[in-house]
Amino acid sequence: MHLTRRHFIIVAAASVASAGTLPSLSYAAAAPVLAEDDPTARSLGYKTDAGQVDRGRFPRYLSGETCANCQLYQGKPGAGMGPCPIYGGKLVDAKGWCNAYVKKS
Repeated sequence: MHLTRRHFIIVAAASVASAGTLPSLSYAAAAPVLAEDDPTARSLGYKTDAGQVDRGRFPRYLSGETCANCQLYQGKPGAGMGPCPIYGGKLVDAKGWCNAYVKKS
């Protein structure tokens, strides 16, 4: 019985581990692209091109800040787009910017 219990625990742990990773992989592949007219994106001043940020409305924007060098950006280095947790994992443009920007350390 000890081997059966051990086998069950190993299989259960492997199942839980794979169940935790597989949905996130499929979710990332199916993630929608964030539109600038999305209500949250509008409120945070999201622009797909950081050069188009309204500096009057968002004076804390500094030239050179983009989603790609934001701590929240979850895209791979060099990728054109990547998910952002601020927008529920929707894909943001690596060249974009929003007021939730936090410089990568």
